[in-house]
Amino acid sequence: MDTKVYYIDEHDDEIIKKAAEVIKNGGLVVFPTETVYGLGANALDENACKKIFEAKGRPQDNPLIVHVADFDISKYVDYIPDNAKKIMENFWPGPITMVLKKSQIVPMLVTANLDSVAIRMPSNKVARKLIEYSNVPIAAPSANISGRPSPTTIEHTIEDLNGKVDMIIGGDKCEFGLESTVVEVLDDKVTILRPGAITKDMLEEIGLTVDIDPAILKKPDGSLKPKSPGMKYRHYAPKADMTIITGRIDRTVDYINHKINELKMQGKMVGVLATDETKHLYNGGYIISVGTREKLGLIAANLFDTLREFDKIDVDYIYAEGFSEEGLGLAIMNRMKKAASYNIINL
Repeated sequence: MDTKVYYIDEHDDEIIKKAAEVIKNGGLVVFPTETVYGLGANALDENACKKIFEAKGRPQDNPLIVHVADFDISKYVDYIPDNAKKIMENFWPGPITMVLKKSQIVPMLVTANLDSVAIRMPSNKVARKLIEYSNVPIAAPSANISGRPSPTTIEHTIEDLNGKVDMIIGGDKCEFGLESTVVEVLDDKVTILRPGAITKDMLEEIGLTVDIDPAILKKPDGSLKPKSPGMKYRHYAPKADMTIITGRIDRTVDYINHKINELKMQGKMVGVLATDETKHLYNGGYIISVGTREKLGLIAANLFDTLREFDKIDVDYIYAEGFSEEGLGLAIMNRMKKAASYNIINL
């Protein structure tokens, strides 16, 4: 497939309209959102959505998120609880996806044969214009090969999907760098299925009762039927084996330095996912700081880019400093645990 690549911004309407024609005609378009880049197809066209699974190598039981450009979602869902209306009023457009009972118009392929649909309105202006010009909702998972770190730049998407999609548009690095928060919304409560930039505290501040799905907090077993993208499978993974070290930071640094020396003796290259506060404390290896612990938003935005950087250097092992699982830290650690296949050492 000959992939057309366009570096654009929100003002390049003619290119966005060309991309919309691709969507209307059953093709695949990679486009930017505020979270990560998405791989989009007409959400109401089952054959088009099949191409998403094929291009990514995505398991068929992993549901897709349907992206919309306005608040009227009544065509796509069977019922809109008051809790959902509160979320829309406070956080749409933005990085939060709601899982609601689906209507008949949404193909079962999109929802992985579930009777619910994951739906969100992105705040990125290119994304919204693409949906508006297409005049259909767009089903879009992250625009990467399944299992790899999610793409936060257009270059990441070209690396993974060039030749597998019809068109790639974008330019800027994604603002948040982690996929959207996903919540199952019922009349009496909201359950976080995937943590993201909209945190539990933020949802509780608008008067919602919020639970966290147990699958977020532990390694999911093979029998899990995912209600949301990102719940079941190994995701976000670099090529090298990755281990997360949690506990006191001085012990963490000592342990990683010991592993650097031990593996260096074996001729192995170690990558270290460090922070601004600790990067000078390591005595070898390939050190990358994801940012300062004072700014978790910056760490979230840099995480996937850092994991891809380790791939470019071709390190043999990655050791990563852990983070507190409070607030946005829950989302950061959720992605890191999946990238590491839950290989965690707690000191």
